[in-house]
Amino acid sequence: MPSAPRPLPTLPRRRTLQWLAALAGTSGAAHGPAAWAADASLEPAECIAPSRPGGGFDLTCGLATQAVQVVRPARPPLQTRYLPGGIGAVAFDQVATGRLGGPGTLVAFSSGSLLNIAQGRFGPHPVSAVRWIATLGTDYGVVAVHRDSPHQRLQDVVAALRKDPARVVFGAGGTLGSQDWMKAALLTRAAGQDPKRMRFVSFEGGGEALKALRGGHIGVFTGDAAEARQALEKGAPLRFLAVLAQARLPGALADLPTAREQGVDLVWPTVRGLYMAATAPDAAVRAWVAAFAEALAAPGYAALCNQYGLYPFARTGTALEEFVQRSLADYRQLAQELGLRSWPR
Repeated sequence: MPSAPRPLPTLPRRRTLQWLAALAGTSGAAHGPAAWAADASLEPAECIAPSRPGGGFDLTCGLATQAVQVVRPARPPLQTRYLPGGIGAVAFDQVATGRLGGPGTLVAFSSGSLLNIAQGRFGPHPVSAVRWIATLGTDYGVVAVHRDSPHQRLQDVVAALRKDPARVVFGAGGTLGSQDWMKAALLTRAAGQDPKRMRFVSFEGGGEALKALRGGHIGVFTGDAAEARQALEKGAPLRFLAVLAQARLPGALADLPTAREQGVDLVWPTVRGLYMAATAPDAAVRAWVAAFAEALAAPGYAALCNQYGLYPFARTGTALEEFVQRSLADYRQLAQELGLRSWPR
């Protein structure tokens, strides 16, 4: 499983904004309209969130927009456009076949996207059909229930699965073989049960799944911490049972135990980033890579990441290509272990 760096401490919001303001002031002097125009057009650009609003892809586009504005204040802000369908499959297919793309089109992806590519769920397209621009940060899986749920601890869910896996209704973004399904499957396997016996309800993004949990239509949410944390801050009646990180996270989730602490060896990092069409002009690709490389290296970026519930995980260029290839190999192996197809076969 791809590993992510240890998270950085949470920073006070006031200090965060001060850092970003200072950074914007210095960046504007060094990278004004002339500098950006030399790399690419100042025409408006968009970030495609390949799901419905409220999930991790939406969060990725929001972070990308702010990151670019800090280091490229002269260009128009990125506009988020939603393109749901197969948790990224529709967007990837349209990019790979040339129906979507261009110098101003960025598409959000996650570790789940790479998992789906590894299984051929994004169509028979090679990974070279897109240009990988940057990873913006990492999130971690989470197990959450309604605050009125009888499950008080992760071990309560494990005990329920051991008794009868069909009585535990999981739900999250994605379908069979998706990363959220994988979390539920691995938890079911840890309880000594066959994942094929579990019940999993698929949704078009984490935001839709969290609405279902709120309404009592599912019993256990196996999405990501950042999207669940944002829902909780907006008043969603959630109870977190475990975070799927190597160690406890700092900040708002500092009191949340890991699955490992509770006897379940389950770790799931979710890296978030952006790609473009392989047909995009080289000059535009270089310009976007340079802009995000600068944003990721800026002293205030960790604080900005924290606002979105993510932890820094910076990859561009060759390092990103290597990360993608390594992740695909890991996910193909995991898919085979769980009896799922992998691609290419």
